[in-house]
Amino acid sequence: MSTYQAAPQRMRSRWALTGLAFAHLFLAVPALTLFILDVTFIPLVIITVGIPALLVLVPATQGVAAAYRGLAGVIRHEHLESAYRDTRGMGPLRRLSTWAADPARWRDLLGLFLASTIGFALSILVITLAASWVFYLIYPFLWWVTPPGIFDMQKGLFTIDTLGESFLLWPAAALLFALWWWTVGPLMWARAAMDRFVFCRSRTEELEERVQVLTETRAEHVDHSAAELRRIERDLHDGAQARLVALSMSLGLADSLMESDPETAQRMIADARSTSKAALGDLRSVVRGIHPPVLADRGIAGAVEALALDMPMPVRIDVSLRGRPPAPVESAVYFAVAECLANIGKHSAATNAWITLDHASGVLRVTVGDDGMGGADPDTGTGMRGVMRRLSAFDGTMRVSSPVGGPTIVTMEVPCALSSPRTTPSSGPA
Repeated sequence: MSTYQAAPQRMRSRWALTGLAFAHLFLAVPALTLFILDVTFIPLVIITVGIPALLVLVPATQGVAAAYRGLAGVIRHEHLESAYRDTRGMGPLRRLSTWAADPARWRDLLGLFLASTIGFALSILVITLAASWVFYLIYPFLWWVTPPGIFDMQKGLFTIDTLGESFLLWPAAALLFALWWWTVGPLMWARAAMDRFVFCRSRTEELEERVQVLTETRAEHVDHSAAELRRIERDLHDGAQARLVALSMSLGLADSLMESDPETAQRMIADARSTSKAALGDLRSVVRGIHPPVLADRGIAGAVEALALDMPMPVRIDVSLRGRPPAPVESAVYFAVAECLANIGKHSAATNAWITLDHASGVLRVTVGDDGMGGADPDTGTGMRGVMRRLSAFDGTMRVSSPVGGPTIVTMEVPCALSSPRTTPSSGPA
């Protein structure tokens, strides 16, 4: 970018920062008001007067804190957020106790105080510098268009009371402009850094939350693995093992009858052959429940297409993968998609469905949607919770958007790297 192009852009950037200082200035009023009210009503919880007040003030405080985070994010060119403890479905007293134990709520209170004091001073300084050089720059014009005496200015030992003398303020305007030009960025950056420090989670809190998530995920994964082992044991015991025992008995009887009753022995051998085929089918079913062969042979794209072919409605598949995810991730995503498609077939009354798979920025993203009646709630069924559990073992997430009337869109994201390119991009109805 040439200097001619860059200078106006830098000028616009500094005016944008000055405009954000004005936004901080207006936010300081509700910030200081909420801080005073919060501090006043917190002790009054003891006599119950503060309970209804805080039920209104705490969400309002959260809203103002979010506004400050938004402004700081604009200045720092990053998305800032603070994780609050979930209080949905809680009663007033339990909600208040959860808020009281939430570090994010106390950070918001401290942030309001700092934003309405130190932050307010920084914003005022930026605005004063900008307003001063602009005023001194246009002072000769103001003196010229107004009646004599209105814009006369006393400057030390002399008074500016003529048009010619009014131009003596231009050097001061240049000095103030230079001061504003070089300090508006650092001042607003310092303001944003302060807001980020007080309104966002600290590194320690992020690590603590991460440890808690990993602990819960590990416990869920261990429980899930134990349940899977019990299921496999049950399937083997009730299926293949019972058939193999019957096969052994049939072959034993056939062997004993081979000389005395060859025809009966032949029939028993034929029955044993059928039993062996059934046992082999049971074993294949168990293996498919652990790791489907189609997944190993064709990868996640081909396996998803095979699932779509079994659906009663057309399913459009869009795949854009330049390689294969790790086998455990493929398996988790496969069973997650299978559960989503099963829900579509059972509950959605959809006429069309679609699946997209892509990988960007180190994240495998899978979207499963349908045009059904909507209203899906992941908290009311065990299937979707199972999907969340599978994905959480790999730091994956799942989001469900299902308004009444549809469409239902399930978005799953799993951080992973792809192996060497084996899957070519494809799309089309299945």
